[in-house]
Order: sequence, then structure tokens, then C-alpha cells
Amino acid sequence: MAVNFANNNSLSAITSLPASISGGALTLISTTTASSSSSLSITSGIDSTYKEYIFKLINIHPATDNAELTFNLSVDSGSNYNVTKTTAVHIHQHGENDSNANSEYSVERDLAQSTSYQKISKDLGNGNDESASGYLHLFDPSNTTFVKHFMTRTSSYFGSDRAVDMYVGGYGNTTSAVNGIDFKMSSGNIDSGVIKLYGVS
Repeated sequence: MAVNFANNNSLSAITSLPASISGGALTLISTTTASSSSSLSITSGIDSTYKEYIFKLINIHPATDNAELTFNLSVDSGSNYNVTKTTAVHIHQHGENDSNANSEYSVERDLAQSTSYQKISKDLGNGNDESASGYLHLFDPSNTTFVKHFMTRTSSYFGSDRAVDMYVGGYGNTTSAVNGIDFKMSSGNIDSGVIKLYGVS
């Protein structure tokens, strides 16, 4: 078996990798922008081209106070968003006044074999400077053997002046190919924000 070496001897000095080593490049597939949108649906570009897709959520701002960002998956190109999901949710938070510093497992936000939309942020304020940003990883959505794993992480400005760091991990319990995803608020519209879809090579 051949051994591949970088072009020099210390990690800090490496300027390039051998051609046979992949760096895990991101390819931008699409950009979706909200403008008082009831939801943001992405049904193009999620296919067998990549084994992993990343949705980058940038300054998602709700029209309604104390709304939560949610998502669901589709196996019929967006005709329905109702994939059965099981998830685990963990939240860390800390207030501007050094209060409410805690971590918790969020039973009220996890799902157990449910087709409901999964919450991926905690109560967002609709003040002019309040929003959430983060990412959602979706793994091997076109595979027809295994369930569809995903994980999300968001950082948000909670309506009572605190930082919230929220993690969701789980799977869509389907062996059908997933080819669509829908993001919406738990109530009201997505007033503004951007979602960028990347394929990971």
C-alpha cells in the first residue's frame, strides 16, 4: 500500500496536500432568501451527487415574537413534508445580565416517531437585532437502504436577552430517498434570512 506524504514535515508549514487526499470541499448549490415568507422550501439539488449536504442558516429573523425555526423533510419533491423522525435536543443558554446560565435536555422539543416539524431554535425575538444562525447537516439523502441522519446547531438571540446554543440530532425513519426540505417558523412568517445549500465532496 502506498503512503501519501505532505510536501514538508510540519503541520504548520503544509501548503498543499497530495492529489489523492480530499480536503472535503463545499460546493454551493443554491441560495434561498426569505422576504416575509411563510416557508422556505428547497426541492432542487438534493440528490445522489453528494453523500452529505449542509444547509447554512444565516440571520433567520421571525416576523412573530417568540417563534421557533423548524424543518421537515420530503420524499416526494415537496408535495408533502411529513417524514417520520426521532430526535434528541439539547440547549445551552446564558443571559446578558449573567443569569439563566444552564444546560438542559429539551423534552418538549424532541420527537419520537413523529411526522411533525422539528424545532431547531428556541423562542426567537422579532426585535430588529434578533435572529438565529447555524447549520443543518443531512447525510446520504438518496440512500435507499438506511434511515436519513441529520444534525443541527443554531445560535440565537432569545427574546429575553440571552444567548442560546441549541443542538438537535436524529434521523428521518425512512429508506426512501429524501429530495426536499422545508423551513418555517412555529408561528408567523420568516421575515428575512438566507439559507445556502452546499454539497460536501
